[in-house]
Amino acid sequence: MPVRNSLRALLAWSTMSAKSAISKEIFAPLDERMLGAVQVKRRTKKKIPFLATGGQGEYLTYICLSVTNKKPTQASITKVKQFEGSTSFVRRSQWMLEQLRQVNGIDPNRDSAEFDLLFENAFDQWVASTASEKCTFFQILHHTCQRYLTDRKPEFINCQSKIMGGNSILHSAADSVTSAVQKASQALNERGERLGRAEEKTEDMKNSAQQFAETAHKVGPTARLRA
Repeated sequence: MPVRNSLRALLAWSTMSAKSAISKEIFAPLDERMLGAVQVKRRTKKKIPFLATGGQGEYLTYICLSVTNKKPTQASITKVKQFEGSTSFVRRSQWMLEQLRQVNGIDPNRDSAEFDLLFENAFDQWVASTASEKCTFFQILHHTCQRYLTDRKPEFINCQSKIMGGNSILHSAADSVTSAVQKASQALNERGERLGRAEEKTEDMKNSAQQFAETAHKVGPTARLRA
């Protein structure tokens, strides 16, 4: 069990590292911001014996969702590949988000890594590296469609309710940030109150010491005269 957990952690770290590299290499130079990505494989394998790049047909594929930083904001879905033996990533295909017609989650009753994407001129059947990674990507995709598409939004079918139910993962993240800010603010307020009380005590002690010094100064000569 510990070995399996270690392998899962290593895989998760490797995937996150790859997504970070994709964001920097593919999207940042074009002044685009990557919102999410999912590592996938085709459900129906397509063998490619030789590629124009001179490499073998083995590669990793990522489906990425991005938006432009410049207004008006444009969202797009991009297929990115990393070929075997290479540390760099290559942009292969790209569709504008409004070209997306249907998102099929395959099974609404269980966690499934399979999904289909239907565009105006393309149809792909995929399997994500994990069901949770697919779920996260779907939630981001659904939220992005609701935010940036005004007229013709894609149809989401056979999707679990947690994907369609108010973008739970995004709301959860926002709630976590809000909670952290509130806790930090409360801690600062409490610290400020403690500092305020400490300053008041210090001021009281200072006044008491000053009064004692004045009293001692007045009493001193009187005591010497009586002596």
